[in-house]
Amino acid sequence: MRDLAIRDATRADIPAVVALLADDEKGRVRENAGDTLDAGYLEAFAAIARDPNQRLLVAEREGVIVGTFQLSFLPGLSFKGAWRGQIEAVRIASHLRGQGLGRLMIEWAIERCREHGCRMVQLTTHKTRGRAHAFYERLGFEPSHIGMKLQLGGGAV
Repeated sequence: MRDLAIRDATRADIPAVVALLADDEKGRVRENAGDTLDAGYLEAFAAIARDPNQRLLVAEREGVIVGTFQLSFLPGLSFKGAWRGQIEAVRIASHLRGQGLGRLMIEWAIERCREHGCRMVQLTTHKTRGRAHAFYERLGFEPSHIGMKLQLGGGAV
């Protein structure tokens, strides 16, 4: 299990990351993992790569990308100017779920947040993802807030 290597994604990793994002019931309708990548993915990757408070990460096992997530460091005035770590778009390849790889990724992310001086780590997960809710609660996360979104453009939530 400890043979998971987590590193910053490169541009060459984007097709594998998009495939992971599309590898579940929500992603199948909102992502396009076809042969030709939508330019939006590459533009988003470039913006993430330029921003020192953003990291797109991949998890590799035996040289194969098996997981991904985005880690953001957010400054804020509340909590006396505390930084927050935001974990988003967590995915493990569907055939490897339930083996503890997600736990390793989240524990890795939490440690990076500590190193960055964050006072808390937060994440969002879709309200229909009951298994994900239970997973995060086992890791110590608490369902403390209600998240809301306003869609401004096309695409499924």
